[in-house]
Amino acid sequence: MPAVVSIVISKSAKELEREIPGAMGPMLPFAPKIKIPKEAIDAQGMVKIGGGSGFVVDKSGIILTNKHVIADSAAEYTVTTADNKNYEAEVIARDPINDVAILRIKPENPLTALQLGDSTSIELGQTVIAIGNALGIFKNTVSAGIISGLSRAIAAQADPQAPPQEMRGLIQTDAAINPGNSGGPLLDIYGAVIGINAAILFGAQNIGFAIPINAARRDVDDLKKFGAIKRPLLGIRYVTIDKNLKDRMGLSVEYGALVTKETHIDESIVKNSPADKAGIKDGDIILECNGEKISPEKTIQDFLENCNVGDTLDLKVLRKKKELTVKVALAERK
Repeated sequence: MPAVVSIVISKSAKELEREIPGAMGPMLPFAPKIKIPKEAIDAQGMVKIGGGSGFVVDKSGIILTNKHVIADSAAEYTVTTADNKNYEAEVIARDPINDVAILRIKPENPLTALQLGDSTSIELGQTVIAIGNALGIFKNTVSAGIISGLSRAIAAQADPQAPPQEMRGLIQTDAAINPGNSGGPLLDIYGAVIGINAAILFGAQNIGFAIPINAARRDVDDLKKFGAIKRPLLGIRYVTIDKNLKDRMGLSVEYGALVTKETHIDESIVKNSPADKAGIKDGDIILECNGEKISPEKTIQDFLENCNVGDTLDLKVLRKKKELTVKVALAERK
């Protein structure tokens, strides 16, 4: 418990007063000016707008949390440790793929750090413990349960205005996870972190999700080695094909990844990306990656999770009725 921290999200009252009318859209000309109550503003002119959790992974002050907890670049973040000391937090890395972020604080003395476990060895039904800042009010709330499911996939939103983010490979648990628990640790009975609590399913009971810790371990290793998180970029937008999509779109195959734009604004191929340079085109179906079929069980993103910047992928591509082999050298995702 001494390694679990609370994260307070604050924003300038003047900035909030400018933002709130803007959120009212077309009604703006007729909207009254919004004033923040004086009692909500602290001595520095800041207003608390949210909270989350995190945990120390290095005694020097390195903290893991969720990316969605510290998503607002205009906000300020304060970390409160278990002994009620407050520290200004510096955001030093946001994972561009996983919902993981790394903060740094500067404590006067070394902190207690948690041991990172191995999320590949966890089993359905094993006991787990969640700790976090429940509802942003109840610091160091502890709940227990079991692992209810493995390798779950969901589309999650940090708030109703945010675009949904696909999250894959998640741990499902029935340990009570509430708003504010995001970023806190999911522990095994030996106190090792096996996941980062990340999402709950509204309208359901006892269904929460955690990001496997091995994804975050790689981020921490990258930070120590390179000073930043390094993630490989392919540079395509795609939908994974299954039998339903094949029948609905009249495709010739029921597996693979169809390269297509998600909205009328997006492009299916990121300009000057590795896929663009390799000649991947809109409408291509990527059938295999390094000799393995692409399917809902193993998507392109799953392949990229095990790749490094500079690796070369051998892609089998179906373009109209012709199969091609394309080599793509992965670049660094910015």
